[in-house]
Amino acid sequence: MLRNLHVKNLALIDEAEVDFEKGLNILTGETGAGKSIIIGSINLALGEKVSKEMLRDNGENAFVELIFDVESDSLKEALSGLDVYPEDDMLILSRKISGGRSIAKINGESVPASKMKAVSALLIDIHGQHEHQSLLKKQKHLEILDDYARNELSDIKSELKETYKKYREVTKELEEASLDEESRMRELSLLEYEIHEIEEAALTAGEDEVLETKYRKLLNGKKIMEAIHAAHGLLSMEDGSASELTGRAHRELSSVADYDDAIRGMADELLEIDNLLNDLNREIADYMDEAEFDDETFAGTEQRLDEINHLKAKYGHTIDEILASLEEKQEKAEKLQNYDMYHKKLMQQENTLKETLQKQSEKASAIRKKYAKELAEKIREQLVDLNFLDVRFEMKFEQKETFGADGFDEVEFVIATNPGEPLKPLGSVASGGELSRIMLALKTVLAKNDEIETLIFDEIDTGISGRTAQMVSEKMHMIAEHHQVICITHLPQIAAMADAHFNIEKSVENETTISTIRRLTEDEQVTELARMLGGVKITDTVLESAREMLNLAQNAKK
Repeated sequence: MLRNLHVKNLALIDEAEVDFEKGLNILTGETGAGKSIIIGSINLALGEKVSKEMLRDNGENAFVELIFDVESDSLKEALSGLDVYPEDDMLILSRKISGGRSIAKINGESVPASKMKAVSALLIDIHGQHEHQSLLKKQKHLEILDDYARNELSDIKSELKETYKKYREVTKELEEASLDEESRMRELSLLEYEIHEIEEAALTAGEDEVLETKYRKLLNGKKIMEAIHAAHGLLSMEDGSASELTGRAHRELSSVADYDDAIRGMADELLEIDNLLNDLNREIADYMDEAEFDDETFAGTEQRLDEINHLKAKYGHTIDEILASLEEKQEKAEKLQNYDMYHKKLMQQENTLKETLQKQSEKASAIRKKYAKELAEKIREQLVDLNFLDVRFEMKFEQKETFGADGFDEVEFVIATNPGEPLKPLGSVASGGELSRIMLALKTVLAKNDEIETLIFDEIDTGISGRTAQMVSEKMHMIAEHHQVICITHLPQIAAMADAHFNIEKSVENETTISTIRRLTEDEQVTELARMLGGVKITDTVLESAREMLNLAQNAKK
């Protein structure tokens, strides 16, 4: 759940911090006080684009930070799939905006906006007018149904997805393999040439690395031999060589070794050094005898490297890649040499996969249709509770002409809000306010199954009042029993249901307009409800009505 929101230097907000609670969190305030800024700042922290209107003109950096409690094992597992790991069951998402640039961080580590969005999709679900409008898209309807039926549907959908992937691979290969005789022979001829070129080279793994080392040595052969000869001279010269000087030092110490054990020890060390120098000198001499720095060896090494690099330029960056390319070309050549058999095999694979897709799609469709009736009836019941009195709500199934990764079903919500009216798509019937109520009905039905802990509702009360508003408030409370809900509202009926009520106010300080947010006490909540009920003038009667509304709401929650 969302534990804390911290906003600094954003729009009308100088600096604000909000500690949200479990259950139903309500945000209210007069029009223009800055309620939309709160939702906007949350969206901003979750990776949405920054609009210029959100930034203040004082030149200071804007900053938004969200702190989430993450306790669910399934959520932790999902986050780990994105390489994100809560610390002490806590996840901190932040975003700093400076000019046209922004820096997003998760637990202090910078991340791209795409990752921020992927993580936020697991943590929070925001429902505003845009989300309500998504109800007009058929694909959204299928997603909702599949989410409702996922316990029984998930396995067959996984099978469908895998079969469809194989089917697409085969159909693509068939398209690429559809060659006339002339094209086939031309491609086969090219493949045979390339295969011969690679095979003729007789490459061995790691050969290029060995040759490159040898080439560098040969290229610097003169320098190497000069250094080797110099070192050999310094070690082996009769007068003044390291070996000669070490030997003399050993003889001097040995002459007095019997008088002091410490001197004996030094003499022994000198003897060991002398032996090591002699061994090293012999190694250098052997190297000089065996070293090959002739022009013929150099030319042969260079030529072989050129051959390998030529093949790398054509077939792969490494010898392993070249050899892998050889295998692919041999397989492809074999297919083209036996083209009729290969094409027939692909056709058989395509037909087999198509039959499997058909069976799996039929199975998925049967499961969907079973749950569609159940879901449609539950949504209809919720809609009745939301003052759609004579509503009919169903899901219409059509079969697509082609398969997809989710089968062949095309599902559409259809509704009739008045008696005698035919069932029509939502877009033909529902207003903005009705769409918000339909979304609320869906969320109420799906609340127990929805794994996202925090839900935000913006403009859920569009176009409603009176008894409908009361019904909406009760539904919000039901959802808040299973989720943390944050809701911006203008309706006192909904605000009265709050488990935590926050008020957003606008004021002028130092000739600058700023918005502040604070949690209300019970008495302050009554006053705010009275403002929402009575407008500018708050009388004792309005206050009493507000207190009664609050008491009724609290009793309804018990």
